[in-house]
Amino acid sequence: MRRILILAALFLALYFAFFGFARPSEFFKTKSSQLVYLRQENCLTLDPAKAEDQASAGVILNIFEGLVRFAPGSAKIQPCLAESWEVSGDGMSWTFKLRPGVSFQDGKPFNAQAVKFSIDRQLKKNADSSITEASLIYGMVRSVNVVGNLTVRFDLEFPYAPFLNNLAVPFAAPVVSPAAVEKYGQEFWLYPSGTGPYILKRWNRGREVVLRANQGYWGKKPSINEIIFRSEPSSAKRLKLLSDGKADVIEGSPDLNLSGLAVKGISINRVTGMDISYLGFYTNKSPFNNPKVRRAACLSIDRQELIKAIFKNSALLAGGPLPPGILAYGEDNEQYTYDLKQAGELLKEAGYPEGLKITLLCYSNPRPYNSAGGRELARYLSGQLNRAGFQAGIVSYPWDQFKEALSRQEGDAFIYGWTSENCDPDNFLYTLFSSEQIANYLNSTRYSNQKVDTLLVTAQRIEDPDLRTRLYHDAQQQLFMDAPALFLNHSLNVLLSSQEIHDLAPQPGGLVYLNSVNKTKTTRR
Repeated sequence: MRRILILAALFLALYFAFFGFARPSEFFKTKSSQLVYLRQENCLTLDPAKAEDQASAGVILNIFEGLVRFAPGSAKIQPCLAESWEVSGDGMSWTFKLRPGVSFQDGKPFNAQAVKFSIDRQLKKNADSSITEASLIYGMVRSVNVVGNLTVRFDLEFPYAPFLNNLAVPFAAPVVSPAAVEKYGQEFWLYPSGTGPYILKRWNRGREVVLRANQGYWGKKPSINEIIFRSEPSSAKRLKLLSDGKADVIEGSPDLNLSGLAVKGISINRVTGMDISYLGFYTNKSPFNNPKVRRAACLSIDRQELIKAIFKNSALLAGGPLPPGILAYGEDNEQYTYDLKQAGELLKEAGYPEGLKITLLCYSNPRPYNSAGGRELARYLSGQLNRAGFQAGIVSYPWDQFKEALSRQEGDAFIYGWTSENCDPDNFLYTLFSSEQIANYLNSTRYSNQKVDTLLVTAQRIEDPDLRTRLYHDAQQQLFMDAPALFLNHSLNVLLSSQEIHDLAPQPGGLVYLNSVNKTKTTRR
């Protein structure tokens, strides 16, 4: 009898170890001490130095921290692991006073040496080929210097006003435990140790990541003890699990019908993506080296109809290259409005009275700024262009091959986009339209204008936000006149949550600090 009881107990222990703990959200309604977050994609890595996808960033944001961070629900900078900072008069040095009494999740102390270690491991001279994002975040950094145990100084190659924004990015910028990196080496991405409000509990790769509250966290203690990030590709299944009480927060999708959800007690959070989708023209070769041809193409596109027809109103019409919520964004910026008659006249003036045959290059897959997919968008744009007198053919490639074709300037025009992490206009305007960025193919239109270059470099190197705003406004006006691209839309990120979830404040781009989220008590099924 005793043997039977022992075997039964062993069976139950194994059963609940596998089913009860590994996949709790599949069988029970969520508990008040637990938050189940359903997303479309799987997490790929938990090393901030190697992450470049949003699914990984959403977890990393809650395990790690940087010297500064974006305030919840905004693009404003606030202190984090640094209590204060000062900039030298020439803008070439940034000195940070670090927060005392902070520990990493492995118990090791946070200090200036850890900051230097976290950045030095990513700088080009020390980085291996697997490191990503660091060149964008730290490209202007000449050296990181330990001034004292709780003081660190960054010396830059040139003055760079958006430097604080770079240090708030969840990619590359968070500080990691040197002891953990040295212990786990190349497998640190599986055993992360930061200073954030949550600690990795387990990771069933390809399925779920489970975090537990960091009881020794220096800041606001999490009110929810356990976070479960799970992947579910089907938006309909995600919504069903939310409606059934088996999920608390889910990623929305353009194919979801959101009408009537509020009546069912489901909250809808819409956040404009930090991105831009655009139709670009090779400005350095015929036929789009002629500004009249570029403007004719811009006038051919009914962008408002595009939002309805292609995105089913699940995207935001672009008011220029910058998304709302960012410095120098302006709703009063001039934009091209649909005018077939004027488009035809410009084509004739440019020497094409019988029309113009062009090739439109596109990517085949959906992108963060284009949920409909590249082919679908290209078909719509080519149809519009054809009505104005163009004869637009389409060449489509998978993403990596598309970027190769773009670098060799295949076709005449192309659809493309950009996603920013640092929420600063420099990351859009300088990256996409500075002459300096032609060589590395980020300026894919090959647009070059000395006035715009001067405006962008000046704005990059001064800190006064009002002056930067005026400079970026002038640059955007010049871009409108020169028309190297037609700005189409920004994405709309949608998070749906149950009525038990409170204080959910998505960042621009859709990421969430979960230690500020609260949940009321629910009943187990």
